[in-house]
Parts: sequence; C-alpha cells; structure tokens
Amino acid sequence: MNPSVNRITADLPRSEWSLAHRYAEVRARTLALAEPLSEADAQVQSMPDASPAKWHLAHVTWFFETFVLERFEPAFAPFHPAYRVLYNSYYEGVGPRHPRPERGLVTRPSLAEVRAWRADVDARIAALLREPPPGVAAFVELGLQHEQQHQELLLTDLLHAFSCNPLAPAYRPSDGTGAVAPGAVRLAIATDRAAAAATPPTAGAPRWIDFDGGLVEIGHDPGHDADAGFAFDNESPRHRVFLRPYALADRLVTQGDWLAFVEEGGYRDARWWQSAGLDAARARGWEAPMHWRRGDAGWSVFTLRGERPLEPTAPVAHVSWYEAEAYARWLGAQRPGEPPPRLPLEAEWEHAVAQDAAAALASGRFAEADALRPLPAPAGEGLLQAFGDVWQWTRSDYAPYPGFRPWTGAVGEYNAKFMSGQYVLRGASCATPRAHARLTYRNFFPPDARWQFSGLRLARDRG
Repeated sequence: MNPSVNRITADLPRSEWSLAHRYAEVRARTLALAEPLSEADAQVQSMPDASPAKWHLAHVTWFFETFVLERFEPAFAPFHPAYRVLYNSYYEGVGPRHPRPERGLVTRPSLAEVRAWRADVDARIAALLREPPPGVAAFVELGLQHEQQHQELLLTDLLHAFSCNPLAPAYRPSDGTGAVAPGAVRLAIATDRAAAAATPPTAGAPRWIDFDGGLVEIGHDPGHDADAGFAFDNESPRHRVFLRPYALADRLVTQGDWLAFVEEGGYRDARWWQSAGLDAARARGWEAPMHWRRGDAGWSVFTLRGERPLEPTAPVAHVSWYEAEAYARWLGAQRPGEPPPRLPLEAEWEHAVAQDAAAALASGRFAEADALRPLPAPAGEGLLQAFGDVWQWTRSDYAPYPGFRPWTGAVGEYNAKFMSGQYVLRGASCATPRAHARLTYRNFFPPDARWQFSGLRLARDRG
C-alpha cells in the first residue's frame, strides 16, 4: 500500500475506511502521474484547449476545497484566497475565474507550493472523514470521479505539449530510465520498422455482429442492482429508446485501416466530409490523425512513450468526430455492394455492450495497464475492446436524456451547460482509470477535438 494512503487511513474507523482509502489512492495516483515532470514540464500550456499539469494538480484540489471543505468543514478558511479564482475552471456559481487560454502564464504558485496545498487539503479531508457529517460522502465521491477525469486529461495534455517539442521527449520511455539517449528513439523506430516489414501484421476485415434492436432501455438507474455506484447526472434517467436492427464491428478501426484512407487522399477529397469538417481540416492542415508523423521511412506515431512506428493492428487514436465520420463515408464507397458503414448511435453502443458488460469491463485495458497507448485487439469472439484503448465516437449529439435533471447548485454546471454542439463518446481509453469506466458513462467533446484518445468502432444498418 502507498505510504501516503496508510497515513490518511490508519486511524479511521472501519466504517469510514473505504472512502478515505479510495480518496488517498486517487490523490496519490495523481501525484504519481506528475512525478516524472520537471517544473517546466508542469508549467507548459501548448494550446488553449489544454491545461498545464500543474494546473490540473491545483484545480482538482480547488474542487475538494470548494465543494467539500467550504461546505462541510467547521470554521472553514481557504488555503490561499487567490486560488479560488486562479483554479476555478468554469463554475459561474462559484465566482470569477482566470481565463483558460492563460493558465500557462500562472507561473506562481510554484509546483512545490501546489503540492503543499494538496497536502493541506488532504489532511483536512482526512479529518473530516473521521466523523463525517451527513452528505459529505456524495461530494467526496464526486471529487474523486472529477479527479480521475483530470488524471486522463493531464496525460493527454502532456502528450500534446511534448508533441510540440522539437526534441520529442517521452513522458515515460519504454526502458523506464526516465531518459532517452540521443538517437535512441530514431534507432528504435528503424529497428521496429525493419521487423514489421519482414512480417507485416494485419488485423483482417472486422466481423459484423448483429443485434435485433427494438424497444431497449439505456441510462443509469440507481434503483437497479446493475447500476449500483456513482454516475454523473448526464447518465440519467434510465429510459426507453427504439432501435432499428443494426450491426457493430467486432473490433475498433485500426491504424492500418486508417492508413489506406490517408494514402488514398481521404483528407483532400471533399466527397467524404461535412462542410464544417472540411473547413477545419483545411484550416488546420490535417493530413492524418494527430500525432502521426511522416518520415523518409514512412509513418510513425508520437506517444507518451516517445515516437514509435505505426502499428497497423493497433486502434487508430487522436481523430476528431469529423475525421471519423469522413472515414466511414469513404469506406462505404469502397464497398458498394454492402450496407454503408457509419458511426453507431450511443444507444446502439450501450445496448450491444450491455449483453455482457461485466466481461467487457474485465477485459478492458485501462490506465493501470501502463501501456500509455492503444494496443491491438486480443484474440476472441464478440465485441472486442468495448472498454479501454480508445474512446469511441458515436453519431449522437450530446443532449439531455428525456426527464434529465441536473444536480442542484454550482455542481449542476458540471455537465448540463455543455449540452450543445458536442458529440458523445463511449467506452474508455488506455488513459482512463479502471474505476472510472462504466456502461452508462457519456464522454463528450466538440466535433473538431482530436487531442484525446478518441477512435471509433463502425456500425451499419441491417436489411
């Protein structure tokens, strides 16, 4: 057990040990993710949509201070009054906030001072959980789920930042030393490419799995045993949806699949693109997924473990909804005698995965596997890679379910005010903590977002 976990939980009554233990574990995990970083690494902000690692460490602490300690701690006083503004992300009900594109300019407090703030809040939460007031557990749980989201965002934001560095540094090199010798990355790529060329792997054509559809139920219902545990407000209520007969591909779209789209000019052919998507692709110079790099020896992919040769059987990642939709249209034109492929509805995805959600979760490859990149599908039958590896774009707008009621107070801003102009992703990724994945989880991003571990699984209508 992590020593910091022992310090927080050792003297707690057994009835409160579980939540305090989880709190300590999640908080320690976040610090461990930041451990390889220099002060400069933790400060950099590579684009307005991303945030510095130091900001993530501070913001999740702000969340516990604001929504737990301020509400439940007797004689509450903030660690530093200015942090209330600096690390408020978007909660209008809490007060003013520092502009998101300028988070990288907040060079003070230092990384050490942010860690001291975290330690202070951790000690105060631990004290609160020794004799927990009514209602505190729900807000602590929300804070833990929020922090797990930011654990993934910390990694994807770092990946983007390191990808902008001409030295192409690895967040965690494969040899585990924390450093890469000059030329080592290029040598590894060349060696791996030579091996790949000798025995080129192939994922083979995906198999289609048929589902009858009909009147099905999706969404979270805390009254159902299968839905026991936490869920965000946007996952409820459970409701009925009518689905026409459909089929899902048994595996995710791979890098090898996508390479054919790239090499046949898919990014330049307006026939496959939504107008807004084509505008985005042209304006931003998209010619392949984010983090793909074309060199003299072919394509490579920049990962958290450094630059690697393209893996044809591994899932494609870092593609936007626009790209995913264009790929599906292009693929349909290559197979004129078959039902055209498309992105699945989120209800189709949930209905299909619900057939054996426990097994799908058990076989998922999450952050704890420490791969730090999506991996090829394992051998097996049925829907493979339903969870883990990459989030899966759907064709569903991110909209409220029928009967949706946001949480009350400022935490009601967590999800509800973003229900416009975004699309739903389902599943989880290689950067998602295992305890954060569940069948009803609704991730969401704008259609041009591509810096997350976002990929796709194809669907099609049945005749």
